[in-house]
Amino acid sequence: MTKIIISRRAPALLFLLALLLLPARAQDGPPKEEGKFRTPDLVELIKLDRTIKLDIRYATANNFTGRPVYTEARAFLQRPAAAALVRAGRRLRMKGYGLAVFDGYRPWSVTKIFWDITPADKKQFVADPAKGSRHNRGCAVDLTLYNLKTGREVSMPGEYDEMSEHSHINYAGGTPEQRRLRDLLRAAMEAEGFTPYEPEWWHYDFKDWRQYPILDISFSDINSRQ
Repeated sequence: MTKIIISRRAPALLFLLALLLLPARAQDGPPKEEGKFRTPDLVELIKLDRTIKLDIRYATANNFTGRPVYTEARAFLQRPAAAALVRAGRRLRMKGYGLAVFDGYRPWSVTKIFWDITPADKKQFVADPAKGSRHNRGCAVDLTLYNLKTGREVSMPGEYDEMSEHSHINYAGGTPEQRRLRDLLRAAMEAEGFTPYEPEWWHYDFKDWRQYPILDISFSDINSRQ
């Protein structure tokens, strides 16, 4: 399979078109779900562990949409998932690495924008808003490692948000060191109840994601509820 990366310019135009269509679809919202769910308890990751670094690409133009979709560079998870992430970070610090988080809880409305602007042949890399995302439940995290000595993010076999085979959790290419670091992150996350999403080496789902509802609240609304 040939490496294919969506260009910056085309997604930016599609993003603007999606925004123009939003008023006509104002009635759209998260899918209705049946059953009982835990009461959401989203916590800010850096308040639990100051060694966690943030690299919130969706608060910048450095992402596949080509523009910011968040107004704040912050990351939240449901409290049990956040606690498990902190434990994974402790495991990794013993090996000389820290966690750098790209994304955590994601409002449903952002998931819908991603779906609307992504070409059909790349939709395995984005969640269907009709079903909701585990990010929307506050139980998915996108992350990588950084070197504790240098403070720099490590090199992985593929780039974050790269929509190609390089992103697959079992991709056999890249250097031996890149694969070692990808597998080191995977081992630490799996030991604390996270499961990798196979097309994306950076994406991990917490084991209890089914117990939380799909949410569409802003980061500022999270603050007001705490």
